[in-house]
Amino acid sequence: MACDLEVDVNGEETFFVSKEILSFFSGRTKNLFNTLSPAVKPVTFPLKVILHEFPGGAEAFELFAQYCYSFGNLQITPCNILPLLCAAIFMEVNEPNLVKFTETIQTWSWFDLVAGLKQCQELFPLSEKLGLFEKVTGALLEKVAFSNDTSPMDASPDSSMCRFSCDTKSTISTKTGTNSRNWWFEDLGFLKPEILEKVVKIMVSQKLDHGAIARFLFYYLKSGLSSFTTEEKKYATEATIGLLDSLNRESVSCRGLFGILRISVPLKINLSHRDKLEAMIGYKLDQATLDNLLIPAPVGSGSLYDVNTVLRFLGYFSKSIMCEVLPRLKKVGSLMDLYLAEVAPDPALKPAKFAELTSALPPLARDCHDSLYRAIDIFFQVHTRLTEEEKTKICSVIIYEKLTSEFCKQLTKNPKFPPRTAIRALASQHSMLRSLLHESNAQPLKSISRNYDDDQVILYAKRVDLTMENENLKAVLEGMHWRVMELEKICGKLKGQMTNMKSSRKHSSIVCRSSLPRLCS
Repeated sequence: MACDLEVDVNGEETFFVSKEILSFFSGRTKNLFNTLSPAVKPVTFPLKVILHEFPGGAEAFELFAQYCYSFGNLQITPCNILPLLCAAIFMEVNEPNLVKFTETIQTWSWFDLVAGLKQCQELFPLSEKLGLFEKVTGALLEKVAFSNDTSPMDASPDSSMCRFSCDTKSTISTKTGTNSRNWWFEDLGFLKPEILEKVVKIMVSQKLDHGAIARFLFYYLKSGLSSFTTEEKKYATEATIGLLDSLNRESVSCRGLFGILRISVPLKINLSHRDKLEAMIGYKLDQATLDNLLIPAPVGSGSLYDVNTVLRFLGYFSKSIMCEVLPRLKKVGSLMDLYLAEVAPDPALKPAKFAELTSALPPLARDCHDSLYRAIDIFFQVHTRLTEEEKTKICSVIIYEKLTSEFCKQLTKNPKFPPRTAIRALASQHSMLRSLLHESNAQPLKSISRNYDDDQVILYAKRVDLTMENENLKAVLEGMHWRVMELEKICGKLKGQMTNMKSSRKHSSIVCRSSLPRLCS
């Protein structure tokens, strides 16, 4: 038969076919020519038809033409049924056998299902409208769920001889390993972000393990970003964050979330997705490391580290944690002590922001405040122009009873700390020693132990004469008491001299210089 019809498919390719054969099968083609009146029918041949938004493009139309030229006797396989069916629906072909063949999707091999999912992606949204996308995805995920962590090698990768815009050769190979629980990740790496969302939602609805889904999403984002444009990277990152947020948070890796955070910063993702990501990280903050938290500050801020983001992590963590989960809280407390010591030397770190960091966690988060004292000491060494008020506010977070005796002594001798702070530290030690002395006198037959920063000081009172020890303790207490009194006198003198200086400035422009008493070391 003469090829009297020229068909332009989506502007991709032009086919010359028989109008009679195509019209015999295609209701769309038949109706098109029936609606033309004899007056407008062209005399010259071939006629030309332009098909817009043809599902599957030129390859699918070529497959459909082969089906028509074989008068419906084309061999139907898992590899050609989906594009052929979508083309037939588009061209208005009434062929029940094509629809019936899709009922066998559940029996397809893994490789045929992967190829089918690729085709559904190319044929979208018609494949979704016809229910093909959900059928193929569902059958594929059933094999994932029931594969017992091994790939389903029930068919050869090349057995189907599929040629419709996809390579059915499975990528299950040396990278992931056939016995790995992640064997299927690489095979689904071709998914577009918008299709990925739909596939993952089906995974959740079929109750696939949330840990496996999370690992797949991390793999997908890490492996696929190199081939995406900037806009595609941003969309894929936001889609991944939204999907991870829909999973059980216990199944999501903290390390993976920080990986996404590093990716998302230069992409400037939507604020709502950024909040979701930070909330997920905050929930798992006890699993973070110091390196995770050392996030570079935004360009132009002048700071070394992004302290504001860490503060938001702490806020989300505090909201999600329950008081009875003390191990998690103390883990974060130890982590923050390391972080404080790392960021304290930053000259651009404001005193108010540092104070906010030190007080972000409740007192239960720290059993010992030695590390907190060290971080504050470093901050005072670098920030030499702090006012007494700023120093006092920063020091207010220290619980002196949680300082070991060694560090408490260091604080009282540290000229960078406010005198009032030193007095409180001495008073705290005075109270602790008095309590210890009282306990040793009241319970002479029991051993008393106190734990300071993993070093135990044990007083064995049983069958031991504590007379000498008590005398020594009394002497120490008297010395401490004397030092408190001396510091109080010095503070009084300082206040008096400050008052005199202020009054003298009102009556004279001459600046009086007088030597102030120094704190005794």
